[in-house]
Amino acid sequence: MAEIRKKYDAEFRAGAVRIVRETGKPVAQVARDLGINEGTLATWISREKEATWAGLDPDERAELARLRKENHELRRERDVLKRSVVLWVKESTK
Repeated sequence: MAEIRKKYDAEFRAGAVRIVRETGKPVAQVARDLGINEGTLATWISREKEATWAGLDPDERAELARLRKENHELRRERDVLKRSVVLWVKESTK
């Protein structure tokens, strides 16, 4: 029996990739939430990444990688601070 494949428009694919990038959620979770295959979403992400990097020179690629890493670290620090404030508030209201 022939396999039936779903077709997704470019807008849906771009939106799914954007969700992964902006929320930082795992690919598997976003794929489950959207009802698509995890491998399909991972392919979309890698294609988008290749297309983005293709138009950059080596210096721009290095700077982009550095900024993404810094952004990730800052988000983690922010999240730790948020959690510590919540714990502090809970302790002070006891």
